Amino acid sequence: MNAINNVVRILIIDDDKDDFLITSEYIQNIDSEKFQIDWCYNYKNALELMKSNAFDLYFVDYRLGAKTGLDLIKDARALNCEQPIVLLTGKGNPAVDRGAMEAGAADYLIKTELNTEKLERCIRYSLERAASLKALKANERKYRSIFERSKDAVFLATKELEFIDVNAATLDVFGFSIQEMQEMRLYDMMEDEEDSTLLKIQIQHKGEVDDMEVILLTKDKEKKYCILSISQEAADLSGNTYFHGIIHDITQLKKAEKITLQVEKLAAAGRLVRTLAHEVRNPLNNINLSVDQLQQEIEADGHNKIYLDIINRNSARIGAIITELLDSSRPAEMFMEKSTLQEIMDESIAAALDRIILQKVKFQVKYTDKPAYIWADKEKLKIAFLNIIINAVEAMPGKEDQLDIFIETQPFEHVVKIQDKGCGINEEDLSRLFEPYFTSKRNGLGLGLAATLNILQSHKAKIEVNSTVNVGTLFTITFPVM
Repeated sequence: MNAINNVVRILIIDDDKDDFLITSEYIQNIDSEKFQIDWCYNYKNALELMKSNAFDLYFVDYRLGAKTGLDLIKDARALNCEQPIVLLTGKGNPAVDRGAMEAGAADYLIKTELNTEKLERCIRYSLERAASLKALKANERKYRSIFERSKDAVFLATKELEFIDVNAATLDVFGFSIQEMQEMRLYDMMEDEEDSTLLKIQIQHKGEVDDMEVILLTKDKEKKYCILSISQEAADLSGNTYFHGIIHDITQLKKAEKITLQVEKLAAAGRLVRTLAHEVRNPLNNINLSVDQLQQEIEADGHNKIYLDIINRNSARIGAIITELLDSSRPAEMFMEKSTLQEIMDESIAAALDRIILQKVKFQVKYTDKPAYIWADKEKLKIAFLNIIINAVEAMPGKEDQLDIFIETQPFEHVVKIQDKGCGINEEDLSRLFEPYFTSKRNGLGLGLAATLNILQSHKAKIEVNSTVNVGTLFTITFPVM
């Protein structure tokens, strides 16, 4: 039994002193425990004592003047009284019995049927049940704390994966309110229909999912790369089966992997370019020397000189291409100074203005009110922005469409967004966008965006591209705040 110093503290709340003395005597005749028994006949005082949790068990008479014992039980439970309460009545009444249980009473006894044995059993069961409930509530609070404090998105859902409850991290990651989440299914957030079908099959046949990689969409339709695990839990008291799920957001990890892959590709391409340049330039130098010698010997022959001029021009062109390839593969040499992104972007737009006007593209510029200061090589960064802007303009041929350019400031970074409403980029091309020599243009070398990435990385900037075919493309570039 619950007790302090092996003494069970009992408060009998009854406005009839004779009934108190009779009940108290029955309890004192219990040999198995020691009891401290007190009496209270005033409703208000009784409620204060119950609120303070001063006793281990309460016996409450049904009739307490203007109010009833049921009223007292309800008021005490509302004030977080967790100790067991037993309702006493003068005669049996099924309606009162049900009301007592619904109000939170541990037991219901009829005064005329009381005896020592019955009270001993009632006290023992009530205290044991109260101890079990207290342990259950402690566990519930502990696991609720884990649920709420988890950095991963944690949820409870029905068999159809309709959300029942979600933790705060779920709301933070996906941007929905708790009410919005409870009106949705997990399937509604999945971008890929094939992933949704596969998840349904696994839930139906296995009842669980382990570490499934999926793409989920936020309220703003932003993609989140996630690891999803779901397990089926035992039925609740109503007999309903529910599912427990954890969503681990790996979007930042994916971005880091993508950046690392881009760096590795650039490094591999750089090694290839330097090797090719060395192997091509040596024979090219021999060709140029031979042409110089031949020009001196056949200078008088105008007809043959035409062919030498052709060789000279094409040799010079090959040399220029090699130089351009080498420039795109080596780290850009920077001359850093304090600049604002607004000023650099304005100059980049000015350089592309003729192209924008000729293509009949409308454009909108929206900057943060405060100067977005960064350390930058203005000329190099203008080239990077210009490459992206020109690509955006060329993606909207013959359209009176819009180019949007935004500069925003966040606590630790400045964000540049360049968005077009052009033809978009398919998934395969998007994965190769910054590879040197990859291009979808008929006469392009595929070096513009490779050089752009090189320049941005030299500014410790990160770039992300999202695109949908026939909808448009968004370049998002983040710079560290000075």
